[in-house]
Amino acid sequence: MSVPVEIADTAEERARGLMFRRDLPAGQGMLFIYESPQPVSFWMRNTLILLDMVFIDARGAVRHVHAMARPLDETAIPGAAPGDPAPERLMVLELPGGDAARLGIVPGMVLAHPRLPQATALAPCD
Repeated sequence: MSVPVEIADTAEERARGLMFRRDLPAGQGMLFIYESPQPVSFWMRNTLILLDMVFIDARGAVRHVHAMARPLDETAIPGAAPGDPAPERLMVLELPGGDAARLGIVPGMVLAHPRLPQATALAPCD
């Protein structure tokens, strides 16, 4: 499975994310990439579309999935499930609401991307 993504890897791009957009086609997403793994939290301020958020660690493992985040909701969405012993995330993938389930993306799944540290990635890119 492959998901085409827009990359948000600067502070400005990550802050804007998908705000003010009216749609995100099924099977596409936005990938937020941080300079180093860190605890993250998202919200839906000014976001008009239903989203799934997939929180990924520095090895490419899906650690947490928040499905169906409500448009315009300013409640913090943590990047780690309660009790996660390693809450740091390197990437967050936002997908149209329902796509994570449709694509079978669940915690424990491993995703590949060339921007993961390839020496320690669970699924290095060729």
